[in-house]
Formats: sequence, C-alpha cells, structure tokens
Amino acid sequence: MKIRILCAGFGGQGALLIGKLVAEAGMREGRHVTWLPSYGPEMRGGTANVMTIISDKPIGSPIFTRIDALVALNQPSLEKFLPNCIPGASVLSNASLCTEIPTPEGVTLVNAPFTRIAEEVGDAKVSNMVALGALIEMTGCVARKTVEDDLHEMLEKKNPWLLEQNLAAISRGVDYITAILAGARLKA
Repeated sequence: MKIRILCAGFGGQGALLIGKLVAEAGMREGRHVTWLPSYGPEMRGGTANVMTIISDKPIGSPIFTRIDALVALNQPSLEKFLPNCIPGASVLSNASLCTEIPTPEGVTLVNAPFTRIAEEVGDAKVSNMVALGALIEMTGCVARKTVEDDLHEMLEKKNPWLLEQNLAAISRGVDYITAILAGARLKA
C-alpha cells in the first residue's frame, strides 16, 4: 500500500498539521513515511501545502506530482492541485470556501462543509480536524485510533479542552464521510 496525500490551504488553516498527524500515525503503525511542507513567506493568510506519503515499502522521494488523496481547504488550492489527481483519487474540499467545484472524471470528490461542522463543534479553527477525520475515513490511510492517541499525547496535559474539541471534530469528519459513502452505496 502506498498513498500520496497532498493537503493545501491558506496559512493558518492547519493543512500542514493534517499531513504531520497522518505521517506520525503512519510511523506509529510501522510504515514508511515522508512529510514535506511548503509555505509562502507569510504563514497566516499565505498559501501552505504539505506532501505526505504513507507506504509499506521504502519511499524513493518525498516529492510527487501524481496525487492519490487531496485535501483542499480553499478554492485556490482545489484549482491548483486537482489536475494532478490520478484516476481513482479521493478529493476532499471545504464547501465553506470552495464554491466552484469542477467534476473531474474518475475522481471521488466530496465537497464537505468543514468550517460549518467545526463551528458546530465549537470553533472554526478545528476545521482541519474535521478534514482529517474525513480523510482517514475516506482513504483508510492510517487508523483513527492512532491519530487520536497522538493527539492525547500532544494535548492531554497542556490543553485538555482543545483535545476534546479536536477529537469531536475528527469524529464529526468521520461521521460526515460515513454518511456520504453510505448514501452513495444506497444509490448504486
């Protein structure tokens, strides 16, 4: 198994953290991983993206041009990276900021309201965790429990309230994709 994941958005949206948490979970699961962030000179408000690879075999390069899974947290990121998605790729876009949705052939695209769901959880800033939950459920790239265990280690003592918010956001992202996929199976 090898999956090339690209997460992109404005600086401050947490795209890099999604990739980092997936990479750390992959390492915990004994897989080969790479994590290659890229961002503009200004962090908040600039552009940011991260290439993460999870593989059962050694990885030759952390750079890729063909995307297996894309998380686009804003419209410019969706427009820039969607053409690099291979047939069969999973694409998640933030419906709160992605309003012009192309319909690529051979790609499973879900335009999910990450920001609205995060606001329901209690803070729009956890929209990246909603996207992370959706990514995990849609691709199976890493186990949800592994990511949650990492978050417990990171936040439990310092920010327990933030831990609960993040876990709730991940859960809502998983639930959203589960419902979408179940609906697609019913229609088929």
